[in-house]
Amino acid sequence: MANVLKAPHKFDKSNLREVILESPKQFEEGFGLGSKIKLAGEFLRAIFYGEGGSAFPVSLVNTLVKDVAAKAGKDAVRICQNHTYSLWPEASHGALNVFCSYSGNTKETITTLTAALEKDLPSVAIASGGKLEEIATARSTPFVKLPIPSADFQPRMGTGYFVACILQILVNHGLAQDIKEEILQEVSMFESSMDDYESQGKALAEKIVGKTPVIWSSQKYKDLARVWTIKFNEHAKNSAFWNFFPELNHNSMVGYTHLGDRYFAIMLRDEDDDAENLKRYEITADILKGYQMESVILDLEGDNMFAKMFSSIYTADFTAYYLAEKNQVDPTPVAMVEELKRRLKS
Repeated sequence: MANVLKAPHKFDKSNLREVILESPKQFEEGFGLGSKIKLAGEFLRAIFYGEGGSAFPVSLVNTLVKDVAAKAGKDAVRICQNHTYSLWPEASHGALNVFCSYSGNTKETITTLTAALEKDLPSVAIASGGKLEEIATARSTPFVKLPIPSADFQPRMGTGYFVACILQILVNHGLAQDIKEEILQEVSMFESSMDDYESQGKALAEKIVGKTPVIWSSQKYKDLARVWTIKFNEHAKNSAFWNFFPELNHNSMVGYTHLGDRYFAIMLRDEDDDAENLKRYEITADILKGYQMESVILDLEGDNMFAKMFSSIYTADFTAYYLAEKNQVDPTPVAMVEELKRRLKS
């Protein structure tokens, strides 16, 4: 209830804060969106086409699918991602092809969907409308219509819709194990913890202001670290970089020998990580301190990978949200991206 008494910061023209607070509700609707998508045939892998906020949810799904399979003692089905204008080389060999574009107008995704349909490849399109819906409707291609909760809604904030929908589609085709109930059980926990995520994010933003954050995790959670950078890039309009232990200890940390005071390391630590890896976090932080580089270690919270990833993502959302306030920018629009799209069209 405390959240009701708070308000968006003065630069938040589109109330991104409210979008963050409502994010956990997306999962249940997302599972429903994907529930009826089932293509005939047997598939050996899934290939996803998309960019930006319509692509990184697939990386999170891939991480989840691998973790669930490993715990069950099974091999995970291969999930591939394509970020070009061309079809994945293996697209025609037993693959389910899924084309994701929240707006429905992403040029790369339109191009690859068109190419796939010309080859009569098994395909699914996921979008809120736009050209993708037009093409899918004309070709009777299975289509998932994503919601647009508000006029200024950004694709990077639709992660819950995408993750749940994609997981359900994979389950429908025997390409992933069903963890729907496990996920939905966590939603109420997220909703009751939003105050905590917001408080932690606001406090962390105070430490980062004026610096470039670098986000580090274990290899297992490297895509989570990348999502943190995306939040800083797009919410706060702030440069950010990611890497993972132990690899970063063999090279990139040396890059902070000079100008370390201009950076701030956020280390995402998983208590279930290898003991040898866990030792590296505090040692690394102490070494960096000697080079004037500040850091913080954030322990991932939750009883399963899904809980750990998304509780961390909501903290990332609020950290970047309040860093946007410090940077005196509106956290919702991405003017540079829109300018690039305009120039490409011309």
